[in-house]
Amino acid sequence: MNSYLEQYQLYRDAVEQALPGYLPDSGGPHRTVEEAMAYSLLSGGKRLRGVLVLAFHAACGGDYRQALPAACALEMVHAYSLIHDDLPCMDDDDLRRGKPSCHVRYGEAMALLAGDGLLTHAFQVLSTCCGQLPQERVCAAIAALSTAAGTGGMIGGQVIDIQQEGKEISPQLLNILHRMKTGALIRASIRIGCITAGASAEELAAADRYGENLGLVFQIIDDILDVTSTPEQLGKPVGSDAENRKTTYVTLYGVEGARRMAREIAREGAGALKGTRLDQSFFREMSQQLLQRTM
Repeated sequence: MNSYLEQYQLYRDAVEQALPGYLPDSGGPHRTVEEAMAYSLLSGGKRLRGVLVLAFHAACGGDYRQALPAACALEMVHAYSLIHDDLPCMDDDDLRRGKPSCHVRYGEAMALLAGDGLLTHAFQVLSTCCGQLPQERVCAAIAALSTAAGTGGMIGGQVIDIQQEGKEISPQLLNILHRMKTGALIRASIRIGCITAGASAEELAAADRYGENLGLVFQIIDDILDVTSTPEQLGKPVGSDAENRKTTYVTLYGVEGARRMAREIAREGAGALKGTRLDQSFFREMSQQLLQRTM
């Protein structure tokens, strides 16, 4: 099989090439919101969530190309969350991926609607999998995505994040917050890749455990980068957690303590796949790559 980087690039390129074709383009009087949707969705990025959908679909025996609509749907939900995170009423960030945030480019109201548009359109895109996959799998994938995006997932995590600004919170609550706000969509990407390929209950359980740990690793490294990187490296403002007086893994454990925690969680996550056909070098390497990321 290809090296990790080659395989990742294969999946990332497939998602990148497919995304424009799934965007609405009515040309009507409301086209400004569609332009704002495209501006944020097509601005690059790691495409981690889309890659996870395709990689787990393939690992469970499917043709990754059949899962492209699902991968694009996950990227749409992620882009919506970034648009809303950047709004003045949330994190109030003016830079995203080295470009002006959506609300800076299009105005706050249009950015809000662009995020709404991407979230809603994602489910239409996911439903198009019905042309290639059994409908019961597509319904299960839709349920997984809606659960991850809702009050039990991303929205609920954002609520905790807002309510706890300026307060000291326990490590337990911090883990809950990020399992919901950041981790839920990463877990859903993995779960949906498995579902669309017809994975067994045992494989789904193992994938869920891996995804939960991967999401925490991603967030811990994010917290570290917020205090060790520059805006040029990250393509977004740094130090915003401190400005908003947020408790992070770094404020609780320090940079080196947070790194040690991330390494241990990554090791546990990779171990969750043992004994299944998902125990592949690509997923072990992904955990290590996330530990080493600089952007």
